[in-house]
Parts: sequence; structure tokens; C-alpha cells
Amino acid sequence: MSDPNIPDMQEESHHVNLNPQPEPPGEPVMSTGETLTNIFFEPGRVFEALRVRPRFLIAGLIILISITAYTMSLYQHVGYENFIRSAIESSPQSANMPPDQKERVIEMQTGPVFKAVNYASPLIVVAIFITLGGALYLLGTMVMARSISYKQALSVWTYSSFPPTVISMLLNVVLVFIKSPDDIDPIQARRGLVRANLGLLVDQSAHPVLATALGSFDLLSFYGLFLAALGLRKVARLSSGSAWTIVLIIWLLGVLLRLAFSTITGGAM
Repeated sequence: MSDPNIPDMQEESHHVNLNPQPEPPGEPVMSTGETLTNIFFEPGRVFEALRVRPRFLIAGLIILISITAYTMSLYQHVGYENFIRSAIESSPQSANMPPDQKERVIEMQTGPVFKAVNYASPLIVVAIFITLGGALYLLGTMVMARSISYKQALSVWTYSSFPPTVISMLLNVVLVFIKSPDDIDPIQARRGLVRANLGLLVDQSAHPVLATALGSFDLLSFYGLFLAALGLRKVARLSSGSAWTIVLIIWLLGVLLRLAFSTITGGAM
């Protein structure tokens, strides 16, 4: 006879989990180095990690360095004065300018002050580009009735821009040193020597607005749009449709802005 004060071991065994299931994994945690490399191979996991720990500074600095490296290599290989001369002589604003006045403008643009400004301009452009981009993603997410921090939005913009920019600038630098300086058009080189867009179908000088429009359909740009939509899905917990709506509207606004500048300046953007 069993003692009623002693619990039945068979009954107790039904309450013991002999094969406990592991706890569900938490949010992925990555170092800065891991996010910079894995964004090329596992972008979804990277954006999940950025949701928990958003970061953008190192990726932004690498973007800046890569753009600056291409700009400096282009100036050194083609010649800074040749680059400035081609830009001024092809400008519609200087078409009716007397030769002596045009030379004075070229001399001023190649002076130390303007040269320093041209070399430093990528820093300003990239800073504005990243700062404004993060604000646009933040605003777009709020319109979709979701909430993320500005730092999270900034991380999505920076890391979605990181792979296409680094790949493009690396290929551009290689092409600068492969090509002869005589084969490089300084005007077209401002947009990069790598041409993975429909702008190849038209002459930029003859049809600048059309070239700008067609140039917007760019393979590397679409790669960045894919990463951006994925980032907004993972970080802001948006649906695929909402994320793509935000990304495509901002892309379209950028295209319209470039078309407007191209129409005003008479050059491809």
C-alpha cells in the first residue's frame, strides 16, 4: 500500500518535461564588421540586427571614401584642368561667352580655392544625401502608420546604399586606370564610367534630359531599391507593399528632381 503523503512517481513523471525545447532565438546581434560584410550576402539578417542596434557611421564613411577615391583618381588621370575646361566649354551658359572671358573662368575654377571646394564637395554631398534620406524613410514610415526612430531610418538608408555604391565606385576606379585619358569623356565621367543603365542608348550631350530619364533605370540603383524595401520591412515591420511604395515614391521624386535640374542646366544628371 502506498503512503498517501508520498506523491505517486508515475503521476509526477507526466508533469516532467524530459525533452525541453530550446528557447526561441532572440534578435540577431552583429558587430560593425559583420554588418558591413553580411549586407552583401545576408541582407535580411543584417537589417534585423540593425533594428535592434541601428548604426550607420562606418558604412557612411566608407561610402564617402569610395566616392572620394573615384573623384580623385579621375582628376589625377584625366587632369584636373582638362576636367574643368571640358565642363565649362560644354556648358550651355558659356556658349555665348567670349574666349578671353571663358579663359578667366577656367583660371578661376582651377585656382586653389575652387580646387579645394571641388575636392571636398563629396563630403558635403554624401552628408546631405544620407541625412535627408534617413528623414525621408522616417516620414514615409510614419505615413504608413508605423514607427521607427530616425537612427533606424538612417541605418536603412545607409546600408541599402552601401553595396551598390561600393561596387560602383570600385569598378569606376578600375576603369579609370584601364582606360586612356583620351578615351574618357569628363562630362559623362561625372556620373561614373560604369554604365549599367539605359542611358547608353542615347548621346548625353545631344539629349541630356532623355539621357537623364533613361539613366535612372540603372541595375545598381535597382539593387539599392531592393535592399531599401527589404530594410524597411525588417526594421519598421512594414508589409512588402508598403515598403516598396515608400521606396518607389522617393525614387520617383529623385528622378523628377534630376530631370528638372537637367532641363535647367542643359546637361545630363
